[in-house]
Amino acid sequence: MPAVPPLSRNKGLPWQAMLQSPLPRSYTDFVGQWMLRWIDASHKMLAFALITLGVLATKFKTASAVVHPLIFEQIARAGLGMLPMIGFLAAALGFVVIGQTVAILTKVGAQDLIGTVMVTVFVRELGPLIAAMVVLLRVGTATVIELGMTRALGEVEALEALGIDPIHYLVVPRVLGMAIGVLTLSSYLILGAVFSGYLFAFLQDVPLTPGEYFRQLALALTWQDFALLALKTMAFGGILAVVTCFHGLAQPLLLAEVSSATTRALVTSLIACVALDALFIVVYLLM
Repeated sequence: MPAVPPLSRNKGLPWQAMLQSPLPRSYTDFVGQWMLRWIDASHKMLAFALITLGVLATKFKTASAVVHPLIFEQIARAGLGMLPMIGFLAAALGFVVIGQTVAILTKVGAQDLIGTVMVTVFVRELGPLIAAMVVLLRVGTATVIELGMTRALGEVEALEALGIDPIHYLVVPRVLGMAIGVLTLSSYLILGAVFSGYLFAFLQDVPLTPGEYFRQLALALTWQDFALLALKTMAFGGILAVVTCFHGLAQPLLLAEVSSATTRALVTSLIACVALDALFIVVYLLM
C-alpha cells in the first residue's frame, strides 16, 4: 500500500503547510520588480523636485515679464477658478460634519469639546486634505494631460532649441500656482464650513450662542496650528505640482500613453499626500 501523504493525515491544518511552503517564484518576482520600479521612480521624482527648487531659487527673476504672468495665471486656475466648488463643499461639509458634530456633542453634554474636536478633525486634517484632492482632480489631471501632450508632440524639445528652460517655463509657474491655490482654498473651505456648521446647528435649535461657539474655536487654536496649516497646504500643492509635472514631462510619451501617465500621477499624488499628512499627525502629537 502506498504511503499516505503527510497533508492528508492532518487535513484540519492546511494553512500550516501553506505557511511552510515557499512563495511561487512569480509572486516574489512581481513584488521585487514592483519595489525596484517604485524606488527608481521615487529617486527620479526626488531629483526632479530638487531641480525644480534649484530653478525656482536661481531663475525666479529671469524673464519675469514672461514667467510672472504665467504664475498669476496658474494661481487663478488653481485658486480663484475653484472657489465655486470649494464654496459648495464648504457648505455641504459644514452641514454634514460640523453641524451634526456640534448637535451630538451638545446632546451628550460635551459642549466644551466642540472647539477641540473641530480643530483636530477639520482644521488640521479634513480641510487641507479635501482642498488638495479637489485641486488634484481639477488642475492636476489637466496638468498631466497638457504637459504629456506637449512632450508627445515635441514642443519641449522645441523650447530647448530656442534656449528656453522647460522647467522654468512650464513647471515653476505650476508649482507656485498649486501651492498658493491649495493654501487659499483650504482657508476658504475651513471658514465656510465653520460658518455653515453653526447655521446647521442653529436650525436644529442647539442651545449654543455664536459667541460661545467661536470662543471655543479661538481657545482651541494656537499659533502652531496656523503655521503648520500654511506649511502643510503649501507642501500639498508643491507635491501635486511636482508629481503631475514629472509624469507629464520626465520621459518621452506617445499620445496613447498620456492617459496611463495621468492615472499614475493621480495615484502617486494621493499616496504622497496621505504619507505627508501622516507625518504631520506625528508633529501634532508631539506639540
